[in-house]
Amino acid sequence: MLKEFKDFIMRPGLIDIGVGLVMAAALGAVITSLVDNLLMPIVGLVFGEPSFDSVLAFNTAADGTGGIRIGSFITALITFIMIGAAVFFFIIKPYKAVMSRVQGPAEEEAPAPDPEDIVLLREIRDALSRG
Repeated sequence: MLKEFKDFIMRPGLIDIGVGLVMAAALGAVITSLVDNLLMPIVGLVFGEPSFDSVLAFNTAADGTGGIRIGSFITALITFIMIGAAVFFFIIKPYKAVMSRVQGPAEEEAPAPDPEDIVLLREIRDALSRG
């Protein structure tokens, strides 16, 4: 049983997954910092503040503890869109550009041959037009 556990722990795929998760967490911190410290202040310049948490909030309880916070949802939505944009423009696009340089231009696949019934119909059409 101990040997099985050792084999499980030492599998190469498990190490690869662990490294990938650690790198993803580190990259997540970098992207969050990019959005929070660089992009959201730009939103603040445009709209007056980088967070909409205090905007469009309605208290539903008399003591002010409960409420509908539409502004907080808008802030989360803008943050989500900015994180997606940051990932796309700062990771995906440069990665694809580097990979296209390394691998060279992608070879286009030859178009699939026409189905047999289409070929037969064309032959009939051509025979009728000649005859």
